[in-house]
Amino acid sequence: MKHERIDYRMGILSSLDEVDARQWNALLARQPQPTPFLRHEFLSALAATHCTTERTGWAMRFVTLVDATSGALAAAAPLYVKSHSYGEYVFDWAWADAYQRNGLEYYPKLVCAVPFTPVQGTRLIAVDDAARRQLAASIITLAEQSDVSSLHVLFPTADEADTLAALGMMLREGIQFHWVNPGYRDFDDFLATLEQKKRKNIRAERRKVHDAGVTLRRVRGEQATDDDWRFFTRCYRQTYREHFSSPYLNLEFFRTIGASMPENLLLVIAEREGRPIASSLVVYQRDERTGGTLYGRYWGAVEHVPCLHFETAYYQPLEFCIEEKLAVFEGGAQGEHKMARGFMPKVTHSAHWLGHPAFADAVGRFLDNEANLIEAHVDELREHNPFKK
Repeated sequence: MKHERIDYRMGILSSLDEVDARQWNALLARQPQPTPFLRHEFLSALAATHCTTERTGWAMRFVTLVDATSGALAAAAPLYVKSHSYGEYVFDWAWADAYQRNGLEYYPKLVCAVPFTPVQGTRLIAVDDAARRQLAASIITLAEQSDVSSLHVLFPTADEADTLAALGMMLREGIQFHWVNPGYRDFDDFLATLEQKKRKNIRAERRKVHDAGVTLRRVRGEQATDDDWRFFTRCYRQTYREHFSSPYLNLEFFRTIGASMPENLLLVIAEREGRPIASSLVVYQRDERTGGTLYGRYWGAVEHVPCLHFETAYYQPLEFCIEEKLAVFEGGAQGEHKMARGFMPKVTHSAHWLGHPAFADAVGRFLDNEANLIEAHVDELREHNPFKK
């Protein structure tokens, strides 16, 4: 059977106002691994609140393919021109340093990603595989024809990574830690699957928080007040301050997503003696096909209480997952300490194209060696899993 070839018009957007939000979100919903972070509301909130601008080093150059006949959106990719490597969570600082030491410019570069969000999911949204391949080829061609050193597609799905590799991009692997819910009845049911020492430690950590007079409340996005968002932002900023860093996001961003996508948000607020002292924000999405996913995001505290981080950012969200029957809790970037709390290693992907042939060869050899090390490390981690043998 011969398939009719569809002609697409390629567009490069500097604002999400140039694409219809309903078309964008409807196309996203059809993808194998959609996430709330690729919703029109989330990406446009980043831009509208000046978190992703040319001044902050995230200049939007979203690529779209539109059906030339119907005018319908057929494919899209969140592409940015970057002047640094902050907020990506796939670290290429050594590559940038090597360029600089050899008198070459590494920046600007092109990055296809959700800013500040180390979550694997669809990056090349498309109506079908043919449109996805054409979109992938289009962003590679754009990189080749632009004054950039490289193109990086961060945290795509495994299938998308394979598509990009077939077009000549180099693949890189990373490790995250995810918790899986096979259908636990409650938190104690989950604890019963762990080794005795791990189970005892978790109960001891929760008891320390309780004995310190701390109470926890969960606030769904629909019920969050402006005071809640103000306090959470204060905690978020405090975390960055403690690490001598600058926060990527601002109060206006959290207010904006709180208004535009509240059904995806949950705040956990810790209180003592009637006043809030810590908070975390998690994002979640229900999915009839997979059961849904919760994504660990941000946390902070204005008073120190031993083990409060684990209670606010892990145990309360885990209880929420069990109660809401969400299938997976993705714990975010890095953190082998998560394994003691039931999270297991998960391999993530990224794809890379470098325009300089010699550097591309060197990076290719590095990635081959790194992949072998990651495979061995994942095997070792799985041998020390926290569950009963």
